[in-house]
Order: sequence, then C-alpha cells, then structure tokens
Amino acid sequence: MGEKVDVVIREAVPKDAEGILAHLSSTALETGYMTMGEEGPGITVEEEQEQLAKLYESDNNVLLVALIDGKIVGTASIHGSSSPKLKHIGEVGIVIAKEYWGFGLGTTMMEELIYWANEQSKLKRLELTVQARNKTARHLYEKLGFQLEAIMPRGVRDNGKYLDVCLMSMMIGEID
Repeated sequence: MGEKVDVVIREAVPKDAEGILAHLSSTALETGYMTMGEEGPGITVEEEQEQLAKLYESDNNVLLVALIDGKIVGTASIHGSSSPKLKHIGEVGIVIAKEYWGFGLGTTMMEELIYWANEQSKLKRLELTVQARNKTARHLYEKLGFQLEAIMPRGVRDNGKYLDVCLMSMMIGEID
C-alpha cells in the first residue's frame, strides 16, 4: 500500500453481507487475536442480510465497513442489548485485514464509532474485550479514552493456551 489509497467508511447495508462474511472468514485466520477461528462466522449470507436490515431500526447497534476499491477491508461495530436494563451498553468490535494494519484505519474507524455513539445513540457506556497480549490494540483503545476495568485470567483459549483478556470501557453521553 505504498501509493495513496482512497478509503470509504460507511454504515453497512444488506448488499454488503457477502463481503462482510468473506472479510470475517479471511481475517479469522490472519491472527490469533479474534475469538473466531477456522470455523468462520457460521452464518449464511441471507441471515447476515436480515441482520444488517435490522440494524437501521436500532438506536444502540451499528456496523461500519471500510472499503478500498469496493472491497471490504475493515468492519467496526457496536452491539447493544435489547434488554431494557442493558440497552445503554454497547459492545465494540473491530476487525481490520492484516494487510491494512498500521495505516491508521483502526483509529479512524474507532473514532467514527465513538462519534456515532455520542451523536446518534442513547448509549451511555461502550465496552470491549481485547487479549492482554495485543498491545497495539490496547494502546489504540487507551489513546481514544477507554480505560482498563479488569483482566480476566483464562479469558480465551488459543492454540491450546489460555490467555488473559482485558475488559475496557468508556463512558459516553450525559446521565439522564
């Protein structure tokens, strides 16, 4: 990626379903940092299309895609609960294709998620989990204002090893 490349970041739409699933399947094998492995997303294109259509009706869920030359190279999401007691909490997830690491795409997508959460949602808390060994991601989240809340020993198992997972959060919006 030596020359300048145009990246488009926008909300996902149902026609993105196939590209999103392909992105998740390929990135699951690039790194041990994801909770998904060789099994892939485990969802059909039709099921993903239905989920994407429902996102527009929600005020605590969003999925952003990053595209280069029409190909999805990154996804960033906030998933909120439908439970009235938990609707104010959004779980953040981000997946960038390894080929595009180190160019600021993760930072830009996280900034867009935080902006959406502050401007378009009723969320009051964003939270995420990240493997303790993933120092690059942890640094990004801290830089953007997330704080470490807990370290969960044996929070994930990868290649037969139990690894620590960090729970991080950010408070957003005004308290009602």
